[in-house]
Amino acid sequence: MKAKTIETLLRDIEVLQVTGDASKMITNVVCDSRLVTEGCLFVAVRGVTVDAHQFLGQVAHNGAAAVVCETLPEELSPQVTYIRVPDSNVALAHLASAWYDHPSSKLRLVGVTGTNGKTTIATLLYELARLLGYKAGLLSTVQNIIDEKVEPAKQTTPDHLTLNRLLHDMVEAGCDYAFMEVSSHACDQHRIDGLKFAGGIFTNLTRDHLDYHGTVDKYIAAKKMFFDALGSDAFAVVNVDDKVGTVMVQNTKAKKYTYSLRSLADFKCRVVEDRLDGTSLIINDTELEVMFTGRFNAYNLTAVYAAGLLLGWNRDEVLVSMSKLVPVAGRFQTLRSPRGYIAIVDYAHTPDALINVLDSVNEVLKGKGQLITVCGCGGNRDKGKRPIMAREAALRSDRVILTSDNPRNEDPDEILREMQVGVPAEKQPTTLTITDRRQAIKVACQLAQSGDVVMIAGKGHEDYQEIKGVKHHFNDREEVTKIFETEKLSLMHNA
Repeated sequence: MKAKTIETLLRDIEVLQVTGDASKMITNVVCDSRLVTEGCLFVAVRGVTVDAHQFLGQVAHNGAAAVVCETLPEELSPQVTYIRVPDSNVALAHLASAWYDHPSSKLRLVGVTGTNGKTTIATLLYELARLLGYKAGLLSTVQNIIDEKVEPAKQTTPDHLTLNRLLHDMVEAGCDYAFMEVSSHACDQHRIDGLKFAGGIFTNLTRDHLDYHGTVDKYIAAKKMFFDALGSDAFAVVNVDDKVGTVMVQNTKAKKYTYSLRSLADFKCRVVEDRLDGTSLIINDTELEVMFTGRFNAYNLTAVYAAGLLLGWNRDEVLVSMSKLVPVAGRFQTLRSPRGYIAIVDYAHTPDALINVLDSVNEVLKGKGQLITVCGCGGNRDKGKRPIMAREAALRSDRVILTSDNPRNEDPDEILREMQVGVPAEKQPTTLTITDRRQAIKVACQLAQSGDVVMIAGKGHEDYQEIKGVKHHFNDREEVTKIFETEKLSLMHNA
């Protein structure tokens, strides 16, 4: 990026005090003290674990031309311009946008928020835009894509600077649209402040991230911040079958729209026939065949349809292209065993998401095959959902294997003990606990017979297991594929 004056960068920021020369040229904007170079502007953010204000002396010594902070240091360097602001996170968002020439105003940006469905909806909108001939970008849990260039994703919503840099790269690549997941953490930490959204989508809200937010009310409030900030020229489309849907748009200036499977809505969907390899839907009186399974995916596709029309895309072209869309990596991905059973890999890691995928399978099975579920809970996260996850899995499955997910810095066996508490007494004889996830998946597949379904929940697209803070390569889909290869060889040998 070209150098900019401090005054130019501060135009959209509430400033309490400037000490020093505000006409200086800035060569870069950073919020990591380790990245400070001569002539840069450093933003001191109070993070969850580290307060960057403690590094102000160090960044001055390393050549920072300016510092944005909430509290001035006791000793001021004469070579540094100090800008005091009420909230460094808010300031950083606007600085990041200004540094990258306000990229979100140069394309049509749509944000998707909610507990479940964000990745699927954002990704399918990106794929739909591409099928319709548009250049587009994607910011998601699975990956970030700039037109066709893929960058690995480190978090659901990137930090302020990375987010604006990616949007800038999309503009440079000629993208017309960008679709992004908006996490509650990103809202709470003001990472999306300063962005111009063409629209916002709300999927649903269930228990999640209480380790960070503390209460469900605070979790709701964080999500609602996204809609409160939308402009009057934007659209807000919400799932009114979720009781929080109308709450989300109480104070928005955006044009309000609704989607539903159960209620009157602007965009109404009905499931005609549900199969493990696809579904027949009727959306606003038009029948559509899609390669997705489950009512939860019917909601996701209705949101995609709504957003497409609200963006001005041709209705008939949208419907034709939606029939070509395929499931997102790790989201209800089905794999057929040589022995005749089906394995499904899904990211379901909240009670509601698990209920949705298991209910969807049971609706298709109708008792004609067994449902065997493999699931766990991550470490260093909301402990309260552990017994709930185990209970819901046990109640909706013929067999359950509780296993390790990402224990992180916790003892995996202790996590499993906390899950076991939720298993109803009558379901304990059909519930196994196998700490090793690879072995748990193997046992589940060994138990399965032709016509059965093995649901492997929790990790989805993830290709690692984090144990004692160290990431080890592990991919549920790869494990299933290896098992299927062994089965195929065994069948050939016995033929």
